[in-house]
Amino acid sequence: MRADFLFRHSTWIPVSSIEATPELEKEYLETYFSALLPFIFRLFFDKSRYKMNYFACSILAARSVRGWGAIGHETVGYVAMKFLSPKALSFVQSSLGSEYSESLGPAAPWADDVRFEAAFSWSAPFHFVDAEDNPPTSCSVEQMRDCSSGTCILSAIANYTARVVDTSLSTEQRQEALKFIDHFIGDIGQPLHVEAVEVRGNDINAVCNGERTNLHAVWDSGIINIFLKAQYSNSAIVWANALAQRIQTGEFKSLTSTWLSCSSTTEPVNNRRRSIEDDINGLVSDATITPLECPLVWARESNAYDCSFVFSYTGFSDLCTSSYATGAQPIIEEQIAKQGYRLAAWLNVLFDGSTGL
Repeated sequence: MRADFLFRHSTWIPVSSIEATPELEKEYLETYFSALLPFIFRLFFDKSRYKMNYFACSILAARSVRGWGAIGHETVGYVAMKFLSPKALSFVQSSLGSEYSESLGPAAPWADDVRFEAAFSWSAPFHFVDAEDNPPTSCSVEQMRDCSSGTCILSAIANYTARVVDTSLSTEQRQEALKFIDHFIGDIGQPLHVEAVEVRGNDINAVCNGERTNLHAVWDSGIINIFLKAQYSNSAIVWANALAQRIQTGEFKSLTSTWLSCSSTTEPVNNRRRSIEDDINGLVSDATITPLECPLVWARESNAYDCSFVFSYTGFSDLCTSSYATGAQPIIEEQIAKQGYRLAAWLNVLFDGSTGL
């Protein structure tokens, strides 16, 4: 790299011609790190077994766990705001305050933003669970196989669910827990956040709207950015309002009861929790962080799309301007709507005792 030039938005810019600011420095660092990430990961990733060196990749994971992107996460939060019960709404508003406009929408991307800070670098592995399956041939998520260390999104949701209602914690700690829940319940709906193959799709080269990128980024924001501009005035709020209406009176209305059901299809009936209430009541009363049924069921649901659609990307020259994007949009919209509705239900049970939905 030439020391006297920096690369920004496909253009080489003389260092002497720009003013160095913290924001600009961060952008440059992120740009270079993003470009180098696929090559760095290959040094630590054993593709024959889909295993990563934990210590090395916990550092590198920061650029690979972007979730739905800021717009997707904000939309999950805004959808949830439409369905909060009174006590849950009151806690959200008082906890988040004016900094986040008293809303889960603006607060949702926070967990992605702080991953770049040394104080929160430890949180990167909690944004995903690396399912050791084989899409598109077979898809599955197993708690003991894929999260045996406890450092994954499944255990993170349990941990911060317990913390958000722990009155022995400070106001700041409980707000932090709320923001993590806000974000992680969104993340678990992104199919490539519940998949290990090719570093959750980060190592799969792709083209989106003429730009070189990777499969994970296509699902995070590439396809979303295109239909958001074309159909929703490029606004997360407009999109969230449309999704909420589809939940209340549209085609999603008949699906909402199944969205809130957490019945396992693999465990014996007497061993499985069957509702959000069962999950949360068991967690709070036991006062221990244990695997929860609902997040696991939701992860498996998202993971199933890796077999049915996500990895059907081959043969398309541009994933964001082809029939691949056309097929992906309904999946993305339902997953965003679903996770927003589930986030509201989760908080409603925590603060009002039932989903109220």
